[in-house]
This record gives sequence, C-alpha cells and structure tokens, in this order.
Amino acid sequence: MIKSYGDKKLSKTGSHRASMFRNMMTSLVMNEKLVTTNAKAKELRRFFDTLINDAKQNNYSRVRSGINGKEAFEKLTKVLAQRFKERNSGYTSLINVGYRKGDNTLLTMIKLVD
Repeated sequence: MIKSYGDKKLSKTGSHRASMFRNMMTSLVMNEKLVTTNAKAKELRRFFDTLINDAKQNNYSRVRSGINGKEAFEKLTKVLAQRFKERNSGYTSLINVGYRKGDNTLLTMIKLVD
C-alpha cells in the first residue's frame, strides 16, 4: 500500500522541487506576491511559513538555505521578520486569479498579509 507522507511531488524530482520552491520563496520575499498554480501555491505556503518562523527565531542558517540572494535574506530577516513579530501563523493568503489559457489550470496569487 502506497502512503503519502510529507509534501506533494508535483511531477518533479526532489532536487528540482527544492530549487523551484527556493526560487519561488525568493520571488515572494522580494515582490511580496506571486502568481502560480494552485497546487504549487498551497505547497509554497507550507515552506514559507516555516521560513518566516526561522527568521523570527534568528535561525539564520536555515533561512539562508531556504532562499537565494543576499538582498532577499536581508529583507526577510530585517523587514518581514519584524512585520510578522506579533503573528503566530498565517503569513500568506491565497487568492484564485483565474484559469491559464494553455491548459486551463487554476492560477492562484499568493501574497503576504498586512
């Protein structure tokens, strides 16, 4: 019997999935919103919440491995961690945008709250 433990595979290998989410989290930190498919947005929310919690607890090694670029690291640790200091969870919101023209998949905008 096959059991689903952990995260969704999204038809990607483990290294591709990790680098894809690292790039998506960097874009989300820099732009504070991102439009992607619904399945990727739901998985990204899980990873991003743990990244914000690590930034709030000054766990810089995990934050550095979770995003790309020095500018994104500085913004996450100095700006976003201070903004979400009083919040325990729920740092992002998902808004359905519409359907993609090519394959009719649901597109979702993930953006930071506050």
